[in-house]
Amino acid sequence: MSSEEQQRREGETLREEPPKEELREQPQKAGEVSKAAKTVGSEDSGVVSEASDGRRVEQATEEPYEESLEITREETSTLVEKLQRARKERDEYLENMRRMKAELENSRARLEREHARSVELASERLVKELLPILDNLQRALEADGDIKEGVEATREQLVHILIQEGLNPISSEGQNFDPAVHEALMTKPSNEHEEDTVIQTLERGYTLNDKPIRPAKVVVSKRA
Repeated sequence: MSSEEQQRREGETLREEPPKEELREQPQKAGEVSKAAKTVGSEDSGVVSEASDGRRVEQATEEPYEESLEITREETSTLVEKLQRARKERDEYLENMRRMKAELENSRARLEREHARSVELASERLVKELLPILDNLQRALEADGDIKEGVEATREQLVHILIQEGLNPISSEGQNFDPAVHEALMTKPSNEHEEDTVIQTLERGYTLNDKPIRPAKVVVSKRA
């Protein structure tokens, strides 16, 4: 073998064998490819697991979510029913109040009419009872001679009618002075009476149904 052929074969051998640096890089690239594959695989498996876990979570959480929605709907329906009942009760209360107000106004108007009618009837009855007294006074004035006896009888008739209506004269003379029923017009020294004793009545007082309607005008004693 000549030297030229030997050199040509060594050159071909050198071209066929990769450099050592390339040999070192190839395992690294292979490791990176396998690592990337593992990473992709793990990501894919993670996605799958996440997807599967997500579906399981959705399956696990969808039911409580639906239940919570059903509870919310039930509560809403209950609240709506309560609100409707409250509105119905409110309307009934308002209607009852309006009815009661109308009844109260009607009762008040009726009482006022009845009171006015009672006063009218009482006045009518009293006037009818006083008419005979008016007739007697007219007769006494038309009669000849002394009319004192006729006037006295007329007075007694009038007093009787007024007493029936609840009118009573106030007792004054000899009584202690009472500002509720007496009106002192003057004082007079007296050794026969105690101080502040009514010794004379100038105008008789009256009570109607035990209520003073006119005080008696009197003279009151004082120390001499």
